[in-house]
Amino acid sequence: MPEVYLMFLVRWLHVISGIMWIGLLWYFNFVQIPNMAKIPDEQKPAISKVIAPSALFWFRWAAVATVVFGLILAHLNGYLGEALALGTYGYVGAKATAIGLGMWLGIIMFLNVWVVIWPNQKKALGIVEAGPDEKKAAARVAMLFSRTNTALSIPMLYFMVSAQNLY
Repeated sequence: MPEVYLMFLVRWLHVISGIMWIGLLWYFNFVQIPNMAKIPDEQKPAISKVIAPSALFWFRWAAVATVVFGLILAHLNGYLGEALALGTYGYVGAKATAIGLGMWLGIIMFLNVWVVIWPNQKKALGIVEAGPDEKKAAARVAMLFSRTNTALSIPMLYFMVSAQNLY
């Protein structure tokens, strides 16, 4: 496979995965969470037992795919180390700093998904055993870290896109 096509394919997979990840993140924070109080109690199991577990499956694995394809892309383009070091060694350029900031924000968001949000969502949704108070606390923690990721997604996207216009 020609290198240019490989880089295109990896970039395309990175972007598609990122759209799914951030799209679901925004769905949770701008649609599902704000509207849960409006849903009658007898209809809430459709969300908590069917929609949320499925959406969370795609959400967390899209996070993995986005980060993995992003790191591969950075390696293929020869700036992985420099970007992770925020452009502090080698050819110091604004592009490496911007893409590095975006990468680190994405990595932090990825860790939030797998280390905090998903373990707490499993409790909140009853996928793993938890008492009522623990479920309520877990739902709050998951929501707060999800909101944090939503806030981080704005500068992350800014840095990722702006890097394409820098040298």
